[in-house]
Amino acid sequence: MSCVRTLGAVVVVLALGACTVGPDFERPPAPKVDTYTAHAPETTAATADVAGGEAQHFTTGSDIPGDWWTLFHSKALNALIADSLANNADLETASAALAVARETALAQRGARYPSVTAGFSASRQQDPSGALAPVPSNNAFLYNLFTPQVSVSYVPDVFGLNRRTVESLQAQAQSVRFQMIAAQVTLSTNVVAAAVRQASLRAQIAATLKLVDINNKMLQVLRDQLAHGYVGRLDVAAQETQMAQVAATLPPLRTQLAQQDHLLAVLSGQFPGQAQAEAFDLASLTLPQDLPLSLPSVLVAQRPDVRQAEANLHAASAQVGVATANRLPNISLTANVGSTAVAIGQVFKAGTGFWSVGADLAAPIFAGGALLHQQRAAKAAYREAAAQYRSTVLTAFQNVADTLAALEQDALGLQQAAKAAVAAQVTLDLSQRQVKDGYAGYLTLLSAEQAYQQAQITLVEAQANRYSDTAALFQALGGGWWHDAEAGQPMAKPAATGSNGAGLADTAHAVVRAPDHNQAGPKP
Repeated sequence: MSCVRTLGAVVVVLALGACTVGPDFERPPAPKVDTYTAHAPETTAATADVAGGEAQHFTTGSDIPGDWWTLFHSKALNALIADSLANNADLETASAALAVARETALAQRGARYPSVTAGFSASRQQDPSGALAPVPSNNAFLYNLFTPQVSVSYVPDVFGLNRRTVESLQAQAQSVRFQMIAAQVTLSTNVVAAAVRQASLRAQIAATLKLVDINNKMLQVLRDQLAHGYVGRLDVAAQETQMAQVAATLPPLRTQLAQQDHLLAVLSGQFPGQAQAEAFDLASLTLPQDLPLSLPSVLVAQRPDVRQAEANLHAASAQVGVATANRLPNISLTANVGSTAVAIGQVFKAGTGFWSVGADLAAPIFAGGALLHQQRAAKAAYREAAAQYRSTVLTAFQNVADTLAALEQDALGLQQAAKAAVAAQVTLDLSQRQVKDGYAGYLTLLSAEQAYQQAQITLVEAQANRYSDTAALFQALGGGWWHDAEAGQPMAKPAATGSNGAGLADTAHAVVRAPDHNQAGPKP
């Protein structure tokens, strides 16, 4: 056992003198901004007696529910999203990728401990009588040999090569985790958007069918008037053309509706031909009226894509330490202890034991500049990750700003679309009466029909935009993933990283610090 004690003493000495080269990662501070847009809205415009026309109020600093889609108060939508989160193939892929990344990091952690192996060999051999090789003490040239032994090997992490490797792999696992969370948030948003789009197309088809019916009735009126000589054949032909043109808009709308049905089926993990398409209606959806608006200081902690970019930055930082440690000496310790005997019953008896202790020191001297350039490449990769992180943060703020602008302007757009729809309905009704009574020309009716059709479609699209904008806001603010412990590990609400730290422009320079005076971190 003396060899084991000797090896243990050496390990303790090396552990006490170990260090970790390379930069220590520090989380980037939040950007020093107070608002998302130059003019932050507090309340959107309201449109009475129209689905989706309610005014929406923004509550700054309020939390985002993890099941934000329930605010639309649609049981069918809630059930569809639940099916999607449970059965979507892309989420299953992301979950498996996360398991791979975590197990890989755990496997690398095993390198911090000694490796112990046990072996037993048994052989029967014969040596020639004139051989110079040693023979057993009984001078037999034909004998059995039994050798059990235990081998211990250990590579002390003197300069932190393994610690930095584990750190990088753990950061990569975090990157995969947030990639999976982003997929979950995107999936729920896509389901809401597809449901709203389906409802919009159904309403557009209904409006078009109504217009086809109106055109058909007018065609019958014109044919009666033609029979009595009140109008010419040209007027009838024009109405026939108008009716055919309106009817021609139905197939593209029905194609788009079928595509949305297929999309909803696939998002929920079903085949398009086997899924029972849910028929959504804009009037059955409740537009959320109280909308949370996260503080800019916590947005970077809430957005999964920003957290993924941060994890990638952490992994790149650790890789600088790995590349630095590869240029330094490496020490390996080995020990063997066992017994060898010519009879199985003599194993472990006095005089049969053996042991050995060894240490190897290897230091790179010349590698053609490979290790140096690998270190430089790692630092360049870190600068690349820092730039990508900054770009992701800027895009996150842009997403929120774009969504806030859309919520404000699309509410105003719905107001005008509703007014236009009412006016178009009145104009069409009056034009039909005037043409029927002979007080107006047929071109007036055609113009009224076209205006009515476009006003109805514009109104439906304006209604759908408000629902889609609301879903987009929840996605832009992070989707509330921190309320879901199933997203990868127990969650806590993201906290502000502080508004007194370095600004976004200084992020690349603020995320690492050198742990010692001899190994400076990468300089972006």
